[in-house]
Amino acid sequence: MTASTSPQNAAFGLWPSPISAAIVAAGATPLSQPQADGQDAYWLAGRASEGGRTTLLRQRGADLVELTPAPFNVRSRVHEYGGGACLVAAGTVYFSNFSDNCIYTIVPGAAPQALTLPGSARYADFAHDAARNRLVVVREDHAQGGNASDNQPVNTLCAIGADGGETILAHGSDFYAAPRLSPDGRSLAWLSWDHPRMPWQGTELWLAQVNPDGSLAPATLVAGGPEEAVCQPEWSPAGVLHFVSDRSGWWNLYRLADGSVQPLCERAAEFGAPHWTFAVSMYGFASDGDIICTYIEHGVSRLARLSPDSGKLAPIANPYEEIRELRVGGGVALILGGSPHIPLELARFELASATPHVLARSITALPADGYLSVPESITYASGASGQRSAHAFYYPPCNADVTPDPAAKPPLMVISHGGPTGMATNTLKLATQYWTSRGFAVLDVNYGGSSGFGRTYRDALKGQWGVVDVDDCVAGARYLATRGVVDPERLVIRGGSAGGLTTLCALTFHDVFKAGASYYGVSDLKGLDDDSHKFESHYNEYLIAPKPESEALYLLRSPINHADKLTRPMIFFQGLDDNVVPPQQSEVMVTALRAAGVPVAYMTLEGEGHGFRKADSIVRTLEAELYFYLRIFGLTTPGQAPVVAIDNLPGAA
Repeated sequence: MTASTSPQNAAFGLWPSPISAAIVAAGATPLSQPQADGQDAYWLAGRASEGGRTTLLRQRGADLVELTPAPFNVRSRVHEYGGGACLVAAGTVYFSNFSDNCIYTIVPGAAPQALTLPGSARYADFAHDAARNRLVVVREDHAQGGNASDNQPVNTLCAIGADGGETILAHGSDFYAAPRLSPDGRSLAWLSWDHPRMPWQGTELWLAQVNPDGSLAPATLVAGGPEEAVCQPEWSPAGVLHFVSDRSGWWNLYRLADGSVQPLCERAAEFGAPHWTFAVSMYGFASDGDIICTYIEHGVSRLARLSPDSGKLAPIANPYEEIRELRVGGGVALILGGSPHIPLELARFELASATPHVLARSITALPADGYLSVPESITYASGASGQRSAHAFYYPPCNADVTPDPAAKPPLMVISHGGPTGMATNTLKLATQYWTSRGFAVLDVNYGGSSGFGRTYRDALKGQWGVVDVDDCVAGARYLATRGVVDPERLVIRGGSAGGLTTLCALTFHDVFKAGASYYGVSDLKGLDDDSHKFESHYNEYLIAPKPESEALYLLRSPINHADKLTRPMIFFQGLDDNVVPPQQSEVMVTALRAAGVPVAYMTLEGEGHGFRKADSIVRTLEAELYFYLRIFGLTTPGQAPVVAIDNLPGAA
């Protein structure tokens, strides 16, 4: 795509853009879970054109091969969010297939073969036990009845033999993750935690010897507890256990040496990330024992080599400002990263020379620079008396084909990310550029509670969900309006999942925003408790309050209970197969708005769950959201075909 040589005049929001919804849907290939096996590189890639199917690719020299052709879908639903759905060990592939939840194996030159039988179990986060020819996995059993005490699935650590036979190794905790075998196969480390904690609040790192028969000796607690979150245990080539802990207030690296825990690099930076999905890696070991790591500082990722003995952290030059995953092996580092100028991509770094080679790009055909907005990192005062600081990325409108009216100001779209313990990054995303290239300004907010800024900032949302996050989004919009860079009469907010609650609360309890969009958002906190899956079933005890104190706060903060205060137009998008935020969350809210006479639109999507994967779904929702805002702001052209029906709006479809 090339920019025009003769800029034209157009109203903000109506700028002609080459970045269509179809380009957004087709141009961003989800990439995840890179792995190195010898000199081979493996990774998962999404196929939006195939209903969101995920496939496993292998790069060997110049040859790129798809190892899991349709109908295989490499995806796990343990904890519903999945992750850790495949492992490559000595050329053999193990993966979870989404349709039947079975584990399959692929040996060189052969087609996938089922290792386990279809049933009630789901599997994730595999470790290969070469000495015993088996896998050690996290198993989640959804057998009828589940846990007798609460009818929930049962999570365990389980060994799966070459014949598919399963043996439970550890049980009794509500959740397990990250089983990691020592290089000699004699020790197993893992993480566990119990309700009501989420894994970024408090986890426990355990270590046990593996008996000759494959069972585990009594385990020893290495680190962690109710107020210490441990993540990513790994063994060095020399057999030393390493891990990441936030005991200092920041997720820093530690090792277990001579029976004691030793810090390796004390720094106000995050060397770990919240355990929303399995098997996320942010460090690994070079052949000389040094640690190749990525860490987040001031919201931006860095890459470095850490000497465990000296604690020296030496930066490694690279083009990325977000490093989502890092895998090290065979003298190379595989980096899944991006920047304001680079969409998410997978690169292979030769450690000896730090020379990068891009293996896969999420977007292969980029618009010209003249259509791409480069964000500014901003920090601003928030809270009732401005006593807190909030962080965000501000994207100004950008389109080389348009000369903006100097007397006009653009509408502002505020984005509240999901999680809520998530994080907004500045990696180039066509979904953001879709808006900025049309004349919208965008503010992507890392509100209090976001990861990437230390434990204190993350804990700012403790008991304050629906308050602190909303305050930070409202304050960000006001800050930009006060700076005079956006139109205060055309402020909109959008969010998905937990960000949907932030959006709804901002529109219900504040008068700053003029319209909003909720993507599978939470509207009823009590309903969320009633409908939530096991992983998040107690999350509100942290975000709101322990029961029974939470009941009054649920009523106070749930937008569904205050529909009379919600007078701003809303559009809702909902996957009908969503098990995290079920459709009734959106339906109840839509019904209330319709009855109250508030302009509202509702789009449901069959075959979609918590997050939309299909290309058609992405196209339909983006086009509908744009049409909705243009109708609300009176910017649609006469005779324009309606994209979505809007109730309670005079003259709407």
